[in-house]
Amino acid sequence: MLTDDYATRMTSSVVGTLLKLIFHIELGKNDDTAFPDDEMKDKYQEFKKMIDNGDLNGAENQMSDILDPDNMEIFKLSLMVYYYMNEKDAQFLEEHDYSKSEITDGLRHVATLYGYESMAEALLGHTAE
Repeated sequence: MLTDDYATRMTSSVVGTLLKLIFHIELGKNDDTAFPDDEMKDKYQEFKKMIDNGDLNGAENQMSDILDPDNMEIFKLSLMVYYYMNEKDAQFLEEHDYSKSEITDGLRHVATLYGYESMAEALLGHTAE
């Protein structure tokens, strides 16, 4: 329980920091204006609906399919999707075969793909490989 709370806070902090530094988005204050493009807004809403319906793995797989290191809007989208996943409690995640560590691993992967590996590692700490 305490470990999950710590992981939740750390992941939220990392995502919040990346969104603030890179995109000038402050979570909880301007989430609704984060995507000026309707297509990205719709995609974000689609991912949120999948997550709410318990299809976290499906949402992550679909998100992975659209990752493009040349498209920073997709990076922003992925950060916000992982943040949304992270806000789910441990029981919800467990019921849907997902975990806080999968969220952290996904976040690390996306940060690395977009060239922010060192920033993510500084904020999250190094992985035990």
